Amino acid sequence: MKKPIAKDIDSYIAECTEEVRPLLQQLRALIHEEAPDATETISYGIPTFKLKRNLVHFSAAKTHIGFYPSPSGIDAFRDELGSYRLSKGTIQFPLNTPLPLELIRKIVRFRVGEEDSE
Repeated sequence: MKKPIAKDIDSYIAECTEEVRPLLQQLRALIHEEAPDATETISYGIPTFKLKRNLVHFSAAKTHIGFYPSPSGIDAFRDELGSYRLSKGTIQFPLNTPLPLELIRKIVRFRVGEEDSE
């Protein structure tokens, strides 16, 4: 049976484990600091922040937090992301290490700049 899709980010976070919830709340707050005009929604079944288009997404997995800043957000910071598992539009932050908040902050700022320039 498929897990129901959360109706909002609060519900999504509430469904996560006690270990993961504070990390997701921290990530959410950081995104709001850097993109105060972004709106929250659930898209693709995960928390999403939008300006003109999708800005960033995040999700909780068994062993990591997935952060989705688009391929451009990864390419711009590839040198700083060397120790993290990457794919075309995804960065995996392991649960057994602190979130790299300053790096995430820079990536969100970069994505906001991209949205503002379009």
